[in-house]
Amino acid sequence: MKIGAIADCFRLGFKGGVEAAAALGVDGVQVHATYGYLAPENITKDVAREALDIVKSNGIVFSALCGDFGVGFGDAEKNKIYVDLSKKILDLSLDLECGIVTTHIGTVPEEECEKKETMRKACRELAEYADSVGAVFAVETGPEKGYVLADFLDSLGAGGVRVNFDPANLVMCVDDRPEEALKYLGKYVVHTHAKDGIMLEKKVKEAVTIDETQKKHAQMLAMGEKYLELPLGTGDVDFDVYLPALKATGFDGFLTIEREVGENPSADIALAVNFLREKMKKFDL
Repeated sequence: MKIGAIADCFRLGFKGGVEAAAALGVDGVQVHATYGYLAPENITKDVAREALDIVKSNGIVFSALCGDFGVGFGDAEKNKIYVDLSKKILDLSLDLECGIVTTHIGTVPEEECEKKETMRKACRELAEYADSVGAVFAVETGPEKGYVLADFLDSLGAGGVRVNFDPANLVMCVDDRPEEALKYLGKYVVHTHAKDGIMLEKKVKEAVTIDETQKKHAQMLAMGEKYLELPLGTGDVDFDVYLPALKATGFDGFLTIEREVGENPSADIALAVNFLREKMKKFDL
């Protein structure tokens, strides 16, 4: 497996983020392609060549692009806009020599309903388009349990749809164990996020009493917060169980570090790189 980092997490702009990631010795970067430097409205062939040159000149590659517009695919009218924009990002992924676009599609309902069929139609169209151009459209885990997403993806009947596996989202949002979700989703995984966190309600119920942790969690719950992202190794993702389970699926791609919060994301990402290196050595990944 290889270690990556989301360049945007460094909060240094595209070039600065790529350089910061490369300085940590990672193998690749994922970059947002819905806003900023690589947004669809900014992309030309020249911009794509420049972006690829910046990454390659730093001795790394693109692990994937993030194509998340923050709206999902549950609204048929909005889908007319965002499906086409997502196709443009799939095209860009090929220009940037990675061929993987990750996104959130919204929460997949467990039961059949109009919203689920709307999501299915949009995702099938994107999957078929990805098939036709030689790219993959990777749905990120988290809003629903693994078996629900797997059943939905199975129903699409198109090879161009895959999974961006985020173990922390499963733990934080739906109290699903990553190693359990992999039993259903392992065949689809083409990219992963290395992230950690906790579900606040679960922790309060367990009466965590480390320093002011319990009080802090209760206060966050009172403000409507449901989960807390944490540095790798300090949350509820059991990497000693998860990583061997991921290896067992045959996955040999990127563990891409995502650190969306915190006062010093660069320091947290550096710690995450060392954490992952230790685990990769331990489990021969």
